Amino acid sequence: MEQAERIAIDGPAGAGKSTVGERLARCLGYLYIDTGAMYRALTWLALQRGLDPHDGEALGRLAREASIVIGYPHIDDGRQYTVTVNGEDVTWAIRSPEVTRTVSLVSSHPEVRRVLIEAQRALARAGRVVMVGRDIGAVVLPDAELKIYLTASLEERGRRRYAELLERLGRDHPALPSFEEVLADIRRRDEIDRDNMQPAPDAIVIETDHLSVAQVLERICHIRGKR
Repeated sequence: MEQAERIAIDGPAGAGKSTVGERLARCLGYLYIDTGAMYRALTWLALQRGLDPHDGEALGRLAREASIVIGYPHIDDGRQYTVTVNGEDVTWAIRSPEVTRTVSLVSSHPEVRRVLIEAQRALARAGRVVMVGRDIGAVVLPDAELKIYLTASLEERGRRRYAELLERLGRDHPALPSFEEVLADIRRRDEIDRDNMQPAPDAIVIETDHLSVAQVLERICHIRGKR
């Protein structure tokens, strides 16, 4: 494949985009960019400043003013990358339940999306990048060399997200939601994100319900090798 290759991986919440994207990028020696982390970082900052998540104009201004940086992990604590907002490490803070409940609303505003999509395109300009999100192949990088859309049933996505939270927080953590709460949150996010969750016309769809991460990676590498 050419050195400027850009790989777009899309799909709904809990479909496995982040895990697959990070491992694929590591395997290829590419930069891994989780665009959802950028929206989470902005959401975290908006909550810190007490902004109304319904106020798209104010959030757009905040997006233009904020310095949101995603880089290689510099701490060995299980993180896939390091996220900073105005120089502050917020890698784990952006995974809080409050941010999770609010991020879909914040990311739905056109004023926010315009700013962050341009930032995402700038990050991918040099190539050798794996970028994951909701509409990377259709909107952010419509000319990406390879477009993958990962999907899974609502129940499977709920199981995966609950297992992820359980591993990170521990069974006795007071912030650990129930499986039913996780499922309801994914259903709610699907509803908010539904206009941004359609695969690009030329994306290759992979249903992951009965596939391990290794099997998904194997399929992507096979597809990539044939192009």
